[in-house]
Amino acid sequence: MIVGDIFYWVLNMSLVASLTGIVILLLRCIKRIPRRLICVLWALPLIRMMIPVGLSGRYSLMSFISEFATRTVTVYNEPSVTMTNCIMAADSYFPITYKVNILEDVMRVGFFVWVTVGLALITALILVYTATIKELRDAVHIKDNIYISHKVNSPAVYGIFKPRIIQPSGKTDKYVLLHENAHIKRLDNLWRIIAVTAACVHWFNPLVWLFLKLFIKDSELACDEAVIARLPRTEHKEYALTLLRHTESRTVYASPFGGAVVKTRIERILSYKKLSAISVIAFIILSVFIAYFLLTNSV
Repeated sequence: MIVGDIFYWVLNMSLVASLTGIVILLLRCIKRIPRRLICVLWALPLIRMMIPVGLSGRYSLMSFISEFATRTVTVYNEPSVTMTNCIMAADSYFPITYKVNILEDVMRVGFFVWVTVGLALITALILVYTATIKELRDAVHIKDNIYISHKVNSPAVYGIFKPRIIQPSGKTDKYVLLHENAHIKRLDNLWRIIAVTAACVHWFNPLVWLFLKLFIKDSELACDEAVIARLPRTEHKEYALTLLRHTESRTVYASPFGGAVVKTRIERILSYKKLSAISVIAFIILSVFIAYFLLTNSV
């Protein structure tokens, strides 16, 4: 496979991921859907960004638009493994024969531009992450996984494999620890790095950066839900007040207590209603259906 063919399929993956992400954006507008579920659903456009093939499904999003917007390229027959082709600019595949000869040169040049910018962004990501972790090595250990450092302005979880809660002072707040430990249990820092890396791969697609921003926001809201679901109703207001006392801090390398839009978080905290068993089952069924709908290709 020549380099232009690789970029052709990357463009297709990015277009399919965009369609998948737009569906998640629409689902985000339904306030009844928990942010914890929305965070799980953000994995669907991520999968579309990183995996070029998929199984075929008669009732998938790709099947509904296949007559006028996509074409399916078969990779393997049993089971039916296919690649979705949104560009439809070729007469044959493996290797690709383009309908217009100039497209081969465009895709070849596009490949080298894509790789150059992508590698530069990933290199910058690694350097900034390494520098951040190195800068906080002198944080003073308090107890368990809790540290203090004057170099941070808000409590946050730093690190991926050995995460530490680093805060600006030695005073430990119950609600802060509950929130940050929720990030640790959910492996949010790992998922953020994976999401940022995927965005670097698809750097040319502005929707991908929007998806990344909203995913980070939703991960904060999901942690709030995880915490207040275990707290008595009488403590929800105190949790919200604790949130107000901390400075907002934005970073893709750490999970800050005061991150995301504070007003939105407080509104959701104060209006939170615990899910019933029936609601949980309904949302699980909904998730399975949405995954099938968005991850399968047309027949």
